[in-house]
Amino acid sequence: MQKIFTITLITVYISLLTNCGGGASQTEETASSNEIPGKTAETTTADASAENFMDNKGVGPVTSVTLGELNQELADQGKQLYNTMCIACHKIDERFIGPAPKGILSRRSPEWIMNMILNPDGMIKEDPIAIKLLAEYNNAPMANQNLTEDQARSILEFFRTLED
Repeated sequence: MQKIFTITLITVYISLLTNCGGGASQTEETASSNEIPGKTAETTTADASAENFMDNKGVGPVTSVTLGELNQELADQGKQLYNTMCIACHKIDERFIGPAPKGILSRRSPEWIMNMILNPDGMIKEDPIAIKLLAEYNNAPMANQNLTEDQARSILEFFRTLED
């Protein structure tokens, strides 16, 4: 019985490492996350002044999100989902296996956030910010949790409660 428990525990641990990647350094995510791979710092800085990365909606089904007054009920649902599906790789206010969601709405558009939640595979293949983040976080891709748009929207609403 002890042997079965040990094997099960090892299998779960390997599964978590496979789905969420390995460890990451403990420095904060920087503004350089907006750099486009393959460009030098000089050209990226010049391009960044011409292009607002908050206009990047990402790759996926979400093309428009309207943020009105905070919906606390939806945010509570999102918090519950976050604590079930995301907490293994994302700590609220510190870098971990993935970026911290606190303050994400000042760094990314709502559409980008939802598309990253809904379509992480497509994002890391086609979106320059997601590609950069993948490299920055030790090539540990975000696991596709197969959430619905409504679930992703509730997580986005929860992220709104984390803003400073």
